[in-house]
Amino acid sequence: MAKPFSDPERAAVYRAIYERRDMRHFTREPVDPALLQRLLDAAHHGPSVGYMQPWRIARITDPVLRGALHAAVERERLHTADALGKRRDEFMKLKVEGMLECGELLVVALMDGREKHVFGRRTLPEMDLASVACAIQNMWLAARAEGIGLGWVSLFDAGEVAALLRMPTGAKPVAILCVGHVAEFYDEPMLETERWATRLPLVDCIFENHWPDANAAADSGSADD
Repeated sequence: MAKPFSDPERAAVYRAIYERRDMRHFTREPVDPALLQRLLDAAHHGPSVGYMQPWRIARITDPVLRGALHAAVERERLHTADALGKRRDEFMKLKVEGMLECGELLVVALMDGREKHVFGRRTLPEMDLASVACAIQNMWLAARAEGIGLGWVSLFDAGEVAALLRMPTGAKPVAILCVGHVAEFYDEPMLETERWATRLPLVDCIFENHWPDANAAADSGSADD
């Protein structure tokens, strides 16, 4: 039988999971290059379907390019606000990124030529995206363990960002990651604090064997009233 981690080691893993936050507030303190390398290596050790390793990560060191990426996100932020209708003003009050303040800015993308990888993707081609998400989660948990904040920005036009980074045909940006030092981590997800949404009860997300019949559940609830 495989030996589990020690009690303190297990506690540290679960602490990183439960205290990980999508950070939007950063200090301007630089990130140590060796620490950044550890985070990138953690991402590169993420699981991937068919071992295709579809992640590609661009470190943005050009201030002009960082500004252009920020402008692209700001344009999409306004479009998103307009699409939200009644929640527009509520959304506009949210801080959704820290791109100009964070110590490091990374763009994570899907590789080009992904059609060559069939293993695990013949009927579920989106598993390449799932693999990239696993790499980002690895980095996120490692960052929390290192006391470094990470925020995932997804408000952008993929084609515009791809053009700014001169990506080859077929490559696609998935996330802009703000990485850097923070004064403190949020006590709870910021969108909960801002009352945008709340975490679903676990029981509502787990079921056995078959998808629950919503109509039957509603009928059952009415009968109990």
